[in-house]
Amino acid sequence: MRLPDFIIGGAPRSGTTWLYHLLARHPGVHMAAPVRPEPKFFLVDEHYAKGLDWYSRRWFEAAPAEAVCGEKSTNYLESPDAARRIARHVPRVRLVFILRDPVERAWSNYLWSRMNGMESETFERALALEAQRERDLAPELRFARPHAYFSRGLYAEQLEPWFELFPRESILCLRCEDIDARPHVLVERLHRFIGVPPRPADADGLGMINMADSEGEAQPPEQASALLRRRYAEANRRLAALLGPEFELWP
Repeated sequence: MRLPDFIIGGAPRSGTTWLYHLLARHPGVHMAAPVRPEPKFFLVDEHYAKGLDWYSRRWFEAAPAEAVCGEKSTNYLESPDAARRIARHVPRVRLVFILRDPVERAWSNYLWSRMNGMESETFERALALEAQRERDLAPELRFARPHAYFSRGLYAEQLEPWFELFPRESILCLRCEDIDARPHVLVERLHRFIGVPPRPADADGLGMINMADSEGEAQPPEQASALLRRRYAEANRRLAALLGPEFELWP
């Protein structure tokens, strides 16, 4: 029974799809395909109830014997239940999380929701309505969470259950900004982490990271951005304490 050797677990709107396509280029890697819909096996109760045999056959049956197997389910990061299930069934898995400046991530999420017809409010109004909308979320949107702009940027809170369940050396946290700033360094680090020969040039020509970002203004309104930076200050301090000085925080 083939199970994943590594999992890309989040964060949404932070380059997980770019990582998927990057790793799919490597001849030594088998990525669970297609990229959409994501497996979400350890997240969705209905999938999980089908059992590991189903998960293995559905996503990894075609993997070559010598391949390193991986999957991407972007919402795992925000689910302690998914963390516990993964720890129970694949305790030696390698976990990859890619994080983005939370203000820019929130804005990108807003643009995505607007592009997909799920948002008609201004960004400022949407932030003010977030808590209420999350409480009133329709069951069919419980994983998409189209209005979770601020809360999905609380990375330390989301990562802590994973660090409690897995050895630190089994978790790699990357920066979305390095896809543009240091792509070859990011790729070499990722390849070494999952145990395949590094191929930095695989980063070349992969194109846009988050397509919705091109559908609106490049930056959120200045006043909303300043407010978010203040709101994220404590969360970012917690993240710095969790990840250490090697993870470069945002301004």
